Amino acid sequence: MDFAGKTVLITGAGRGIGAAIAKGFATEGASVAVNYLQDATSASATVDACTVAGGTALAMQADVTDAGDAARLVAATQDAFGKIDVLVHNAFAPYVFSPEKRALFWETDWAAFQAQIDGSVKAAHGMARAVLPDMLARAEGCIINIATNLVERPVVPYHDYTTAKSALVGFSRNLAVELGPLGIRVNLVCPGLVYPTAASRAVKEDLKDALIAQTPLRRIATPADVAGPVLFLASPWAGFMTGQTLYVDGGFVMR
Repeated sequence: MDFAGKTVLITGAGRGIGAAIAKGFATEGASVAVNYLQDATSASATVDACTVAGGTALAMQADVTDAGDAARLVAATQDAFGKIDVLVHNAFAPYVFSPEKRALFWETDWAAFQAQIDGSVKAAHGMARAVLPDMLARAEGCIINIATNLVERPVVPYHDYTTAKSALVGFSRNLAVELGPLGIRVNLVCPGLVYPTAASRAVKEDLKDALIAQTPLRRIATPADVAGPVLFLASPWAGFMTGQTLYVDGGFVMR
């Protein structure tokens, strides 16, 4: 895949899955805007890795749950690189995946749901509204939202997190229907458990072993495993795909 001359904005790209996606695009020659919220050190390391890989990258701080910050992030990216060809919305509200520590439904108040909805759907809404004027003017562009395979198979009932990601799936499909005739594609990537990331470090070995036993490819995903499908969806090879959900979990979910 050749992304030379293309600009990719990735939210939540300082570390973990977002960083792997940024490095993947940079390896293929893209200019990458590495959005982060607080961890400037990790974002700087991601930028360095992108540069070593052969791309151009800049770290850009913004709270994408704030519409004003989202607009500022998009404007800064356009100022730096001239345009945005691909938006990858990977950021989400902080979360720790731990079956032992998770709140049961009757212990989870609406504020927890709202925080996750803001991190997933409100942020996707603000970012999409910010990038669309330029994409619509050029009648081309690609938006990829990162959800989770838990929306299809909630093997652990993380009520607030999975509900928010389910809403992101619906949001993305509606957007795909509206934007398709206007030259813009919208798709989703839904990973299973990805290790190691900051959110997954609390997952115990017995759960990982149980998931591996139910996964045809017999392992847990790494951040790099998620990057490839994202690059595919952003490429001309997926030019006739929109509104689709790719489950990246070794066959744990089959659709």
